[in-house]
Amino acid sequence: MNGEILLAERFEAERAQLRSVAYRMLGSITEAEDAVQEAWLKLSRSDVNEVRNLAAWLTTVVGRVCLDQLRSRASRREDPLPEQDGHVRLPDPVVSGLVAINPEREILVADSVGIALMVVLETLSPAERLAFVLHDMFDVPFDEIAPVLDRTSASTRQLASRARRRVQGATPVADTDLARKREVVDAFLTASRGGDFEALLDVLDPEVVARSDGGALVPSFLRRGAADVASQAVTFARFAADTRRVLVNGTPGVVSFVDARALSVMSFTILDGRITGLDILTDPSRLAALSLAP
Repeated sequence: MNGEILLAERFEAERAQLRSVAYRMLGSITEAEDAVQEAWLKLSRSDVNEVRNLAAWLTTVVGRVCLDQLRSRASRREDPLPEQDGHVRLPDPVVSGLVAINPEREILVADSVGIALMVVLETLSPAERLAFVLHDMFDVPFDEIAPVLDRTSASTRQLASRARRRVQGATPVADTDLARKREVVDAFLTASRGGDFEALLDVLDPEVVARSDGGALVPSFLRRGAADVASQAVTFARFAADTRRVLVNGTPGVVSFVDARALSVMSFTILDGRITGLDILTDPSRLAALSLAP
C-alpha cells in the first residue's frame, strides 16, 4: 500500500508537466486531461522498479497516447487542417483573468505558447508533431523519442528538423511588450464598438488574417485584408454586448458574452503595433466546456 501511495505522489508531481505535453500535442484541454489519466492507468499497471527516470518515462508514455489519438483523428478524417476546404480548426484557448487564476490551466501555457503557434502545430503530421513537441519544447532526447515512433534516432531528428522549419516559416513574429499589446487590443475594441472603420484600418495590418472556428453549428470563416476584417469586426461588435479583456494563452485577448453566456474567445497576434492575426473561437459546445463566466 505504501508503495502505491508513493507511486501516486510521484505521478502527481509530474502531472502539470504531462498536461503541458498533452495540450501541445492535442490542442484540446479535455483530451489532454484524458491522455494524462491514461498515462496514470498505464503506470499503475506497470512494473517501474527498473525505471531510472520516471518523469522521462511518463513523458514518453503521454507522447505515445497522444500520437495514437492524432493518428486516430487522421484515420477518421476528423479535424482537417486549418483553412482546408474553407474549414477553420482552432485549438482550445487557455483563458485567464476573468475571475481568478486557475493554476492548473496556467501551467499549460507557462512559456506562452500562443494560439498562433498551436494553429501551426495542427498542420504537422502526428509523427512530426511528436518529434517537435517532445524535443524542441521539452528537451527529450531523440534516442528516447525514436522508439515511440518506431524509427531510428536519425530519422526522428529529421522529422523534428522538418517540423521546425515549418513552424518557423509559418509562425507569425509578434510583439512581446504586454502593455503595448493591451493598448492595441483596447484600440481595436473601441473602434469596433464605435463602428469607426478608419480607426480599425489604422490598428489592423493591411495583410491581417482573421480565422473563426464555429464548430459544427456555427459557420467558420477566414478573412484576409484589413478592409474585410474591419467590416467583420464592426458587424460582430453589435452582438457582443459584454466584452471582457483577458489573457489568452498568456497574451492579451477578449471574451465576449451575451446574457452571461460566452459568445467568443478572441486571440490577437500583434507586430509593430498592428494586428496581424485574429483567432476567434465561436463554437458553442467548446466554449461551454471552457466554463467561462463574466
